Amino acid sequence: MKQKEVYMLDEEDDRAIRLFVKLGMPKNLAKTLLYVSQFDECQCADIEQGADLRQPEVSIAMQELRKRNWVKKRNLKKKGKGRPVHVYKPSTQLSEILKSFEREKIQEFESIKKDISELKTIVRSR
Repeated sequence: MKQKEVYMLDEEDDRAIRLFVKLGMPKNLAKTLLYVSQFDECQCADIEQGADLRQPEVSIAMQELRKRNWVKKRNLKKKGKGRPVHVYKPSTQLSEILKSFEREKIQEFESIKKDISELKTIVRSR
């Protein structure tokens, strides 16, 4: 049996994950994003082990990352029979993803601020 080196998320990654979660990103999405962003390409099994997630959790997170065009997927045919292995590659730099996330959160904040202002106007007029 071949032994394969798997990279694990570290303490700094855990801090970043906690901050993403605090800002409203699902934990599994944050873990997957940070893991994938550290490699040119990685396989689903690597993400499962390195980010300490189950296969369905990785699959769901990857759907969201692909929907946002932050990650690309390609299939790697195995020798012989069987399903191909999914290989994922970041399509956007983590710094750009962070800018996009920041814009999204600022828009949310502005929308909440507007709703609160409207609510104050309604309450005052009663």
